[in-house]
Amino acid sequence: MSISETIPAGATSPTPAVVKEPRRKRFRGGRKWRALRTNRAAMVSLAFLVLLVLVAVFGSLLMTHDPNAQALGDRLQGPSGEHWLGTDGYGRDVFSRLVDATQVVVLAIVQAMTLAAVAGIPLGLLAGLVGGPVDAVLSRIAEALLALPPLILALAVVGVLGPGLTNAMIAVGLLLAPRLFRIARSEAQAVSGESYIEACRSVGCSNFRLLWRHVLPNASSALMIQITFGAGIIIIVEASLSFLGLGVESPQASWGSMLQDAFQNVSTSPSFMIVPTVAIVLTVLALSTFGDGMRDAFEGRGANG
Repeated sequence: MSISETIPAGATSPTPAVVKEPRRKRFRGGRKWRALRTNRAAMVSLAFLVLLVLVAVFGSLLMTHDPNAQALGDRLQGPSGEHWLGTDGYGRDVFSRLVDATQVVVLAIVQAMTLAAVAGIPLGLLAGLVGGPVDAVLSRIAEALLALPPLILALAVVGVLGPGLTNAMIAVGLLLAPRLFRIARSEAQAVSGESYIEACRSVGCSNFRLLWRHVLPNASSALMIQITFGAGIIIIVEASLSFLGLGVESPQASWGSMLQDAFQNVSTSPSFMIVPTVAIVLTVLALSTFGDGMRDAFEGRGANG
């Protein structure tokens, strides 16, 4: 009997089995994001942060005056129809400078967090997945950077590179990179021994493919939470550097430089310190509250913690 006679009519001949890459564990974010939406404090904080970004994007349409235009005859005026939040010690419109400073803050977060993420996350994932000498060397470098006092390191970097927003954010990015490195390394180590990772290695997956398709999705929750908290650190450090004159260059406005200008006139007009202080406090509080909400939702603790 021939082989063709043993195969029923209309049936196809058997094909060799193909070894496929094991399906990775998917990041099931739908349930977690639904849990986050039930947290009212987190949603209010998110709305505030979205409003902040919109103010930064469309700031030029909201400004009522040139934020850097001086009018010494109108210095230290209170709120009025022409100057909604008054004028500072140089007669500049405080509201317009607040909007301009919001753009600087958002740009600072983007610059510093991009540097921290690019430097910290890939190296952390690689160290956690590969281990061995690579992990040892990278971990020692991260620990050395974490051991340095944050503000002193920032002052040293700005002192070498010179004042300016970009240079200041390079310093802040270097401060945050080891923190993202440790989170990424820890998450990579947690999944590196899983059976599906071993199965992927057995079918010839490269380390890059493992990191991109299997490890990073599992580490995304913890990394997003850390990035949220890191943004608050960026705001505080940038404001501190600008207050000391090492951040944005005059006459560019930032919340820290506005606070420094108000501090020079604190004896005559102490109320002008309120606007930049409230902006810093509310933004950091919103980032912290939203980060707490994400942590509760992603770790399954619910909206009430």
